[in-house]
Amino acid sequence: MIKKPLLSILFLLNTLNLFAQMPASPKREFRGAWIATVANIDWPSKPGLSSDMQQKELLRIFDDHQRSGINAIMIQVRPSTDALYGNGREMWSRFLTGKQGLAPLPYYDPLEFAIAEAHKRGMELHAWFNPYRATFDLIESNTSPDHITRQKPDWFFTYEGKKLFNPGIPEVREYIVQVIMDVVRNYDVDGIHFDDYFYPYPDSKNRPLPDTNAYNTYGAERFADITDWRRHNVDTLIQTLSDSIHAEKKFVKFGISPFGIWRNKSQDPEGSESNGLDGYGKLYADARKWTQAGWVDYINPQLYFPFFYPAAPFEKLLDWWSNNTYGKHLYIGQAAYRATENREGWRNRQQIPDQIRYLRNNTRVQGSVFFSSKSLTRNLAGVNDSLRTNFYKYPALQPAMLWLDAVDPNPPREVTAKALNDCVDINWKAPEAASDGQTAYGYVIYRFNEGDEIRTSEPGNILKISFDASKTSFSDFSVSPGSRYTYVVTAIDRLKNESINSAKVGIQTGQRVDAVAAPAGGR
Repeated sequence: MIKKPLLSILFLLNTLNLFAQMPASPKREFRGAWIATVANIDWPSKPGLSSDMQQKELLRIFDDHQRSGINAIMIQVRPSTDALYGNGREMWSRFLTGKQGLAPLPYYDPLEFAIAEAHKRGMELHAWFNPYRATFDLIESNTSPDHITRQKPDWFFTYEGKKLFNPGIPEVREYIVQVIMDVVRNYDVDGIHFDDYFYPYPDSKNRPLPDTNAYNTYGAERFADITDWRRHNVDTLIQTLSDSIHAEKKFVKFGISPFGIWRNKSQDPEGSESNGLDGYGKLYADARKWTQAGWVDYINPQLYFPFFYPAAPFEKLLDWWSNNTYGKHLYIGQAAYRATENREGWRNRQQIPDQIRYLRNNTRVQGSVFFSSKSLTRNLAGVNDSLRTNFYKYPALQPAMLWLDAVDPNPPREVTAKALNDCVDINWKAPEAASDGQTAYGYVIYRFNEGDEIRTSEPGNILKISFDASKTSFSDFSVSPGSRYTYVVTAIDRLKNESINSAKVGIQTGQRVDAVAAPAGGR
């Protein structure tokens, strides 16, 4: 009878220690949501919907996430060696149309549609690929005779009821790189994203992978241990993709969401204080090496565990990853889908909010991504409410990646404001090109009450984040009659570097006030 209250008190004390300082809402933060298409987890709700219904469903999802402050969408465009886009080399996904190889009718390109709609809402769009999963099951009728598994059967092995690419075959790696580069070249994506599926998770009987023949052919002379060869195969794919993506489009980010444990300290002195399954040994994914080598722009470990969980404590793993990013961005994968589980740690409905508080206290963490989309839109454990009313109440710019682009755009020119009956119209001219030749990718519009210090570092002053450089005006309908405001506009480039402030303009609603030139403020 004594143990339960004592444990509760200790848990409370430990939790309070984690949040000794409560961080304010940051102006820059990566706020992502995974939209899974495999098995229709998030979208579309079922295969074979009309194009119109698919689009309406996706718009509802995007609108919901926009209201919740989400600023990045990771949408699964290649669930199992099939495509939710038309301008590539792989077949249409059956999860989209109900039959592999069948295009949407009437025709539209879901990825093109998703990019445009995300950008309208100030959200980045990262194309999420499963590099090695070739089929989701072994039901023959689900796989077209023209599918790559039928055309190149020697490229695959079967494990745990699925066909998977054999990463040790050089032609396989070359093929996967080209599949992904089709999207980089043909679509205006902001990022390329992998999840945790590299070599498959061990099955229930821990059976060995059937890749010995490939090892003997391609790896035995160089690698005495087959596990080292497997990790080399994954490393080679990651490095080649990183080089290829950035050579084609410098602004496209490359990020990976590995399993939450790289290695345990009991396995490696450089590992984390945990004792669960490790991605290095079981999935042959050396995620720490990818950040060390600079092959990824962000690492997004799936920390789907509660605080103080013995095998994988959230706080210990987050601290470990934050010490092993080597200057790249760290976004924490958060398990919104577990928020209502009746299990240790998750019975506390403040688990996800407390995790957000904890990660914000660490200056080496730049944001988080939630799995999955519908867990947010269904408001499990009130997480979506917490985002809207607290954590993501104010907009946020995505964090800048200075290793990809360190040049700020120039500020907008000739900013003016005019009070109308029910709004204030702000207009400006596009900036001159910066030293790297870039003009504006979009704009940020700020509003301040009369007498307020002009501090664009405060996200509560942001009215609008636009990713459309062609729109050089904004109508503010949230004004109060008779109030005096000051407006400032900044330019952002593709990688969200922000200009210094424009000249500020003052306005009183109900009358015209001329623009007031002022020295540009700090960022």
